Amino acid sequence: MSSRNHYYLTIADLVHARGSDAALSWDGAGPADFAAALQEALRTRTLFERWQAAQPDPDAVDPSLGTTDTQAQVQARVVDLHVEADVLTSLPMGLLRQRLNWLIGSAWQLRDVRPA
Repeated sequence: MSSRNHYYLTIADLVHARGSDAALSWDGAGPADFAAALQEALRTRTLFERWQAAQPDPDAVDPSLGTTDTQAQVQARVVDLHVEADVLTSLPMGLLRQRLNWLIGSAWQLRDVRPA
């Protein structure tokens, strides 16, 4: 089993943070909604399957891109004028990046990674 890591993220403007595809993009109201959406995207294949269905050849998509971590945890809170998120997961950064980009585009910044 993969090791678990804490990924610490900053989102400067969560209110306007959206992915480029409206069908995949987060459409919540605040840090708690965002944390719930990202946690679901990491724990289940739902968001991946919506993305996969939109591909020109869905059957050709590498199934490992839909890997999940049923124990993933996400917490987000407002700090000063931005949102800070703590993501605890065994998924590699590449898959976390994929799900973040689908949900909120490039509106996030990785601040630190530490072993859990």
